Amino acid sequence: MQINLADKNITTEEKTEIERLLIRESPSISEGLKQMWYLMDLVWDDFNCDNIKPNWDTVGRFYSHPVWLLNGLFIEQDIVSMGHRNAISNWVVKKGFNYIVDYGGGFGTLARLIAEKDLHVVVDIYEPHLSDFGLKRASGFSNINIVGELKDDYDCLLSTDVLEHVDDPLKDFSKMIDGVKTGGYLIVANCFHPVIKCHLPQNFHFRFTFNIFARLMGLKVKGVLEGSHATIFQKNIEKKVNWKLIRALEVVSKAFFPFISILLPVLRPIKRVIAK
Repeated sequence: MQINLADKNITTEEKTEIERLLIRESPSISEGLKQMWYLMDLVWDDFNCDNIKPNWDTVGRFYSHPVWLLNGLFIEQDIVSMGHRNAISNWVVKKGFNYIVDYGGGFGTLARLIAEKDLHVVVDIYEPHLSDFGLKRASGFSNINIVGELKDDYDCLLSTDVLEHVDDPLKDFSKMIDGVKTGGYLIVANCFHPVIKCHLPQNFHFRFTFNIFARLMGLKVKGVLEGSHATIFQKNIEKKVNWKLIRALEVVSKAFFPFISILLPVLRPIKRVIAK
């Protein structure tokens, strides 16, 4: 990968570590995104992280490693990744929101895109593993704030590629919903697939059932945001979550996941034939 490390906000230590990582690139991988995943997996293994029984102290150190700075730099030069983020930011700006939060948006790319396109919107970045680089980049925008906790009156919450990394996605998702005011929106992009080792296998079943849980938690599924891998949800009512029901259905979702994974590749061609 050709990564520009000339940004003044990158420290000498970060630059040195990233250069060490780039030396470890696999010569057998030509695609930039897959090369990025390969390097992230190398660092995951360097920390002896386990995605079946995670040690969260160790995992926390992994998420604070400069490989995530490298990932952010890669995203900003990748046409597909930036296409998704431009689609999301354009949608947000078109809606004319006043107050937004980017949940887990530590590198700040999406927040900065929105802040540049709409000088009147206020964007909070909520990120437990915020890098110094992210802080420096955000400090250049008067309409971006770094926050340690969510407010409860956001017009829109953004979350891109976050929930596949966490121990309890539904708990985090509920917290996200609480942060949005009634009538507001959540733009959520998930990747419940084993593309990298830090995507926890315990969460893969949500690949098929996440929208069901979203409805049970009081959201309306508006559909996929065109040009991106994100789904638009709207919070039309304040609803107390029935956690007893949610947790019971979560067990069912996990139990049926292996069977659905096997059946879907078989059923999809049949569905296409029937549709003709």
